Amino acid sequence: MRIRTDDEVYRVDAVWLGPPKATFPWRARYVSWGIGLAVFFLTLTVERRIGISFGFFSVAWALVITIAITRLVGSRISHERPLGAVVTMWLRELTSPRQSSVGNGGAVTATRIKVNGQRPQPKPGRRQLPPAENSPSRHSQQPRRQAASRTREVRGVRTPTRP
Repeated sequence: MRIRTDDEVYRVDAVWLGPPKATFPWRARYVSWGIGLAVFFLTLTVERRIGISFGFFSVAWALVITIAITRLVGSRISHERPLGAVVTMWLRELTSPRQSSVGNGGAVTATRIKVNGQRPQPKPGRRQLPPAENSPSRHSQQPRRQAASRTREVRGVRTPTRP
């Protein structure tokens, strides 16, 4: 047994092919004519706003832009998804609340770290380290101060270290 669907009914679009005995060479649904008319006037308005004067080429470009936008919108709508549903979906997509991408801080933040424009200077009286070019390598023959004393301090008591 074959189950017939009602797809044939919806495949017949409500199209206007033009006046009788002088039909257009293209098919356009009624909704496409309405969208095209609105987009054409909107395109002409935008052209005037950006300073393009009214002329043959401005109208021709407006017509090309209108056809492109109308075809784009027409490809998105069908009998299952009418223009009203597409416009409503588009408006809700634009006005829906978005997740905030600004961080409010967490357990650890760097908001209270003070940043100075100058480097801090060493306090007077403290020993400064020699520059990196003159510092002895660990394989040099110069004895280190701690190695020369051969003592270590444990809880305030100096004890000799084992060799």
